[in-house]
Amino acid sequence: MIADVLTIAWKDLREVLLQSGTLRRSLRGLVFSFLVFGVFLPLQIGPDLVREPAAILPFAWVPLLLASGMVADGIAGERERHTLETLLASRLSDRSILLGKIVAAVAYGWGFMVVSAIVGLVTVNVANAGHGILLYEPIAVVLLGGFGLLGAGLVACGGALVALRAPTVRQAAQNMNLAIFAVVLVPVLVLQVLPPDVRHQVVTALNGLDWVTIGVGAAVLLALADLLLLAAAMARFQRARLILD
Repeated sequence: MIADVLTIAWKDLREVLLQSGTLRRSLRGLVFSFLVFGVFLPLQIGPDLVREPAAILPFAWVPLLLASGMVADGIAGERERHTLETLLASRLSDRSILLGKIVAAVAYGWGFMVVSAIVGLVTVNVANAGHGILLYEPIAVVLLGGFGLLGAGLVACGGALVALRAPTVRQAAQNMNLAIFAVVLVPVLVLQVLPPDVRHQVVTALNGLDWVTIGVGAAVLLALADLLLLAAAMARFQRARLILD
């Protein structure tokens, strides 16, 4: 089963990264995203990017957007291109197909986040040359990597459920992006419009929290949510029902 899951995952990743038309569109989007998250944001944050655990959080929502788009295209896109029927007619099990698409979405989003964080670290070091080598705090790396992975899994599993009910890729992506915007971006935007003194107090309070305890508790909740959404997606991803749809 693992080989079948990896086969589907590689197929979806190859379609996103290697097809000529998609490659050009993907490269434009990836370059823009790298400039935003790997250069612009680190320059705005400065050395605090590596000194304060909370400052690295903007990287955490990168895999959410990428994973949602990937899984939307992997399921709703297959239906639009009329290739889903061919895939369902293969020897691959329903579970292998669904897991392969989720794995591809998680790998795509999480991998981009890791590269963005590395580029951001290089940017901060170049912009602050002469102050020694700046490195992320170990706790920040663990939180970012863990929450990025769990968050990407949450979006991929939830996105699979949305994509199974959406008639088009655009509608599936829009529904997922709206949900991500409401959950992730609204608090960030609210923080930005707060008066500077209030914002400073909020950031100070966040930095004073016990991130290990909070991180472990939140990770457990996210993992449970991932499993619940995955179980729901597996129950919905049935070959007979999809062919009739």
